[in-house]
Amino acid sequence: MPILIDGHNLIGQMPDIELSDPDDEAKLVAKLRRYAARKRGRKIVVVFDGGVYGHPQNLNGYGVETRFAKPPQTADHELIRQIRAIRRREEWLVVSSDRAIVGEAQARGIPVISAQEFARRLQALDQPRVNARDKRADRPLSKAEIEEWLRFFGVDEDEDTHYY
Repeated sequence: MPILIDGHNLIGQMPDIELSDPDDEAKLVAKLRRYAARKRGRKIVVVFDGGVYGHPQNLNGYGVETRFAKPPQTADHELIRQIRAIRRREEWLVVSSDRAIVGEAQARGIPVISAQEFARRLQALDQPRVNARDKRADRPLSKAEIEEWLRFFGVDEDEDTHYY
């Protein structure tokens, strides 16, 4: 499912990226690249206002396509234009909390997720992953398991030393 993202709207919800940072777009794109890689090549199109904070020359690649609105147009205008151009509406997801953009996508039957929710998903990428096998390893051993290990290592259970 391709994703169309309101870039600066999403940055405003990221706890570790500031809109005032001259590299805010590049930092967001780096996170989006990791997200696209985890989602096995999911296509992401992110739209930013052009000329507001400046932008790096080339942010495209690794599953992310960046677009900067050309003044006098805004990112909102560009996003609405792109939403209207989407043909396979059920295949796309729009990320924004801007009312006009959300309204346009919903009116056309395109699924929408808020910038806040998507920011949480991106932040989850930075959390260490714990798989089910690791969780099992953290549980305490049962009395029967301890007794089995004691027998395995030849420890006499009748000794005064207790290991549990």
